[in-house]
Amino acid sequence: MKCYPIEAGKFKLDGGAMFGVVPKSLWSRTNPADQDNLIDIGARCLLIEDGNRLILIDTGMGNKQSDKFFSHYKPWGKDDLEQSITNAGFHRDDITDVFMTHLHFDHCGGGVEWNANRTGYNTVFKNATYWTNEEHWLWATQPNPREKASFLSENLNPIETSGQLSFIEKTASPFLDKSELGFGVLFVDGHTDKQMIPHIRYHNKTLVFAADLIPTAGHIPIPYIMGYDTRPLISMTEKERFLKEAADNEYYLFLEHDAYNPIITVKNTEKGVRLHQSFTFEEIFN
Repeated sequence: MKCYPIEAGKFKLDGGAMFGVVPKSLWSRTNPADQDNLIDIGARCLLIEDGNRLILIDTGMGNKQSDKFFSHYKPWGKDDLEQSITNAGFHRDDITDVFMTHLHFDHCGGGVEWNANRTGYNTVFKNATYWTNEEHWLWATQPNPREKASFLSENLNPIETSGQLSFIEKTASPFLDKSELGFGVLFVDGHTDKQMIPHIRYHNKTLVFAADLIPTAGHIPIPYIMGYDTRPLISMTEKERFLKEAADNEYYLFLEHDAYNPIITVKNTEKGVRLHQSFTFEEIFN
């Protein structure tokens, strides 16, 4: 097995929305805001080469939306999903599996693009199976009013009509020891229903793709919960349990949304679990 970090783009989000009820005077210490109260956000994906499989975890938001849409998120930098895959030595047609942690547009939008005539949409990874789970798919395709703006039909319908959609089988336990893709999956419900958090054994370490369970290193304190979370009290319980396990077992957390801290570890302190170290991917796995 070999893993590659894939940079799918950077954008900005409102700092208050990203930290919920936490005062700006606290969250701005780790995630400083600009004059519009926006903070820097990454869209960092993970590519896993494992035997005959080339698995991409999440795809960023893509580039098919309107200028008006992107004006709300202020894209910045030169990162690009397809170019990053090329830089890793692959072509997008090499991808065999796309694993979507959840179906909010900034996690799955890069998996669908305009067709050649801009009259409809195609899947970007034509040779890949697109993986979600059935409960989350129903949650996303019959959205509640709070999340409706995050579950976009142009991201979801083309995957279904392509015939490339498959579901991860979920057990009664929140943690699936080994999914159809060969790695463990933790199911969490605070941010959105049945978000999936991959746990990958790599170089004798546990690498956890943290998705929106731990969006940035600034979100480690338990009350630092995004305003986007549908069930914030459940988020706190899930995050507390996960971070204790991560500290006790020395997990390496792959941060999808942290523009500056690709991988972190955490440690137990008198004040609870806190940041231990921050690394680039190359510092740990090359």
